[in-house]
Amino acid sequence: MSQETLKDHLPLSPDHNHLRLDALKKLFPDLFSNEGQLNTDELMKLVDPMLVSETERYDFRWYGKTKSKRDAFTPSRAALIYDPVRSVNPDKAGGNMIVEGENLEVLKLLTSAYRERINCIYIDPPYNTGKDFVYSDNYAEDRKPYWEQTGVTEAGVKVDTNTESDGRFHSNWLSMMHSRLLIARYLLKRSGVILISIDDHEYHNLKRLLDEVFGPENYIATLVWEKGRKNDAKFVSVGHEYLVLYGKDFSSLKEADVKWREAKPGAADIQREYARLRAELGSDDRAIEAKLAEFYERLPKGHPAKKHSRYGRVDSRGVWRDDNMSWPGGGGPTYDVPHPVTGKPCAVPPGGWRYSTPEKMQEMIRAGCVEFRTDHTEPPIRKTYLIRREDDTIDDTIEEAEPEEDDIAIQVAGSYFYRSALPASNELADLLGGRIFENPKDHEVIARWVRYVSQDSSAIILDFFAGSGTTAQAVIELNKLDGGSRKFILVQLPEQTAKDSPAFKAGYKYVSDIAIERTKRVVQKLKTEAEGLPPITPQRQFTDSLGFKVYTLAKSAFPRVEFIPDPEKTETENIELLKQYIREKEATFHMTWSRDNIFDEVLLKNGFTLDYILTRRPEFTKNEVFIAKDAYKESLICLDQAIAPETVDHFKKEKEQFFICLELALDTTLKWNLKHHLGDKLKAI
Repeated sequence: MSQETLKDHLPLSPDHNHLRLDALKKLFPDLFSNEGQLNTDELMKLVDPMLVSETERYDFRWYGKTKSKRDAFTPSRAALIYDPVRSVNPDKAGGNMIVEGENLEVLKLLTSAYRERINCIYIDPPYNTGKDFVYSDNYAEDRKPYWEQTGVTEAGVKVDTNTESDGRFHSNWLSMMHSRLLIARYLLKRSGVILISIDDHEYHNLKRLLDEVFGPENYIATLVWEKGRKNDAKFVSVGHEYLVLYGKDFSSLKEADVKWREAKPGAADIQREYARLRAELGSDDRAIEAKLAEFYERLPKGHPAKKHSRYGRVDSRGVWRDDNMSWPGGGGPTYDVPHPVTGKPCAVPPGGWRYSTPEKMQEMIRAGCVEFRTDHTEPPIRKTYLIRREDDTIDDTIEEAEPEEDDIAIQVAGSYFYRSALPASNELADLLGGRIFENPKDHEVIARWVRYVSQDSSAIILDFFAGSGTTAQAVIELNKLDGGSRKFILVQLPEQTAKDSPAFKAGYKYVSDIAIERTKRVVQKLKTEAEGLPPITPQRQFTDSLGFKVYTLAKSAFPRVEFIPDPEKTETENIELLKQYIREKEATFHMTWSRDNIFDEVLLKNGFTLDYILTRRPEFTKNEVFIAKDAYKESLICLDQAIAPETVDHFKKEKEQFFICLELALDTTLKWNLKHHLGDKLKAI
C-alpha cells in the first residue's frame, strides 16, 4: 500500500506534474534515486551526454513561460456546480453542457473524467489586437477570489492591461494560451484534432507555441478563411483569418490510413431532396427521377447543387449517374462479361475493363453497382453515387488507380475557402433579436470543419473560448443534418459586457449569458420547426432529444481545500493537522450540501463524466447507497454522515465493487474492515 500523502485527503483535480513524473519513472527508473527522487544529473546526461553548456541555441522563450507551465499543472481546488434554472431539457442533455467559468480551472477539472476522450477541440481565443483581455489566471489569487470578481463585487472581472506599447504584450498572451493548450492536449484522444482561429497579430507566435505543445510533427495545415474585402483599408484589405490544425498524434491517423473527405458543395441539398422524395414516393424509382429532374430545373442559377445535375438516376442505395466502365488512361484488362439477357460477352470498352479481374466485376454486378444496356453490343454502365453511405462496404474503385476527382461528389478540402462574415452576424442578430455580439463565428463553417476532421458522428467537441456559443449551434445543426449524436462542451468566462453595449441593454450582463441564450434559442427554434410532425419522423425524434446542462465554476463544497500546510512541519505532521482540520470544519458541513452538486463534484474528481446516471440501490437499507455509471466506469457511492456496519458487511461478498464514501462517515474499525474487503477499490474522501 502506498504511503499516505496530503493529496490523499484533498478533493483536487489530477496533479499532472506528479503524473508526468510517475510516467517518466515507469519508462526510465534509472533516472531516479533509491528514494524515488528525480536525479537531475542523470537526466542532463540523457539530454546532453557531453554535458556541454550551450548558451547560443534556438529556443522559444518569453517572460512568464515557466509560470504558465506551473499554472497548467497545478491541481484545481474548485468545483462545477449544476445550474438547473439556465439548463434546457437537462434530462435530454446526453453530455451536452455549457460551463460558465475561468477556462483554465475548468479544463483542469475536466481532465479527471475527459482525459483522452475529446475528439475535436475548436477555439477562437482573443486575438491580442492591443485591447485588454480578461484571462489573467487569477482564480487562486488570495487578494480577490475569482467568484467575487465575476459578479459578487461591483468591479467585476479583473482586466489585464495588454496594450501593444507594453513589454508584456506578447508575453501575456502567450502565457495565457500556453497553460490552456498544455491541458487541452491531455483531453484530446490520440486521434484527436485541435482547430484554432487566429489572425495575423499572433499567428507566428501561435504556430511556434503549438509546435512546442503538440510537436511540429503533428502539424496538419493552416487554412485561410477569406471573409470579405474591407474597402476602407488605406493600403491592403486584410480580410482573412486562419484556422490552424494540429493532431494530438498525427501518426495514429496515418497508421489507420485515415482519409478526410467531404461532400462537394450542393451534394447535401440533393441528398435531402432524394430523402424527401423517397419518403413521398416510396419505391417508385422512375417517379423519383422525374421529380429530381424538376428539382434541378427549379434551382436558381449559381446554386452549387446545379453543377451535379448529372446525378439524375436513383436506386435503393441513393442518387447516381452513368459512368463509363473504361480503365483510366487505357490499357486495362479484357475478359468476358456475359450479358444477363443475351448471354453473349458484352463489348469491351476501348480502355479495357475498369475492374482488374472477372471476380471483382461479378462482385460489383451482385452489389447492384453495374447496369447492363439493352443487349451485349455496348459495355455496361458503372454507377457512380453522389454520396457513398457510411455502411457501404462495396469498393467500386480499382486497385491500381483512384477515380478522377470529377467522378464522385466527395472531395478533399482545400486550404483556402471563402465565407463572408456578414451571414453569421445577420443570423445571430435574427436569433437574438438584435446585434448584441460583434463578429460571431459562422456556425456552418465550424460545423463543416468539425465534421471533416473528426468524422465520428458520436464525437465530443470541446470549445473553451465559447464566445457567443457558435460551436454549440454548429454541433446541433450538424447532428440534425446527418443524424449524429455528437456532444458539445463549451466553456466561457463570465466576462462582463460593457454597460453602454447593446448586449448589456438587452439584458446580457455577461458574455456567457449570450452563449447560453443562443443555444437555448437554437433548441427552441428547431422544436418549433418540428411541431406538428408525427412523433416517428426523424426530425421530431431529433428535436425531442435536444437539451443541455449549465454548470458554473465555484468553490469546492469541502472546506479542507482551504487548508494551508505548515512549511515548518513534516509531511506526516501536516497530514495530522489536515485530518484535525477536516474533523473541525466538515463535521456538519453536509447539512448545507446540495446533493446533486456534491455528487457532481465527487464523481467528476473521481473520473466520472458529467452525464453519469445515479440509481438508488435498494439492497442497502441502513444507508442511501447509489450506483453511479457513465460510459466508461461504475462505482457504488454513499455520502451519508455515518456508514452502518450492515453496509460494510455487503462488501464481504461483493469485493470487486468500487465504493466511494466520506472518511468522516467511518470509525477506525469500519474503515479497517472496508480496506480489508476492498483494498484500493475503496475511496474515502
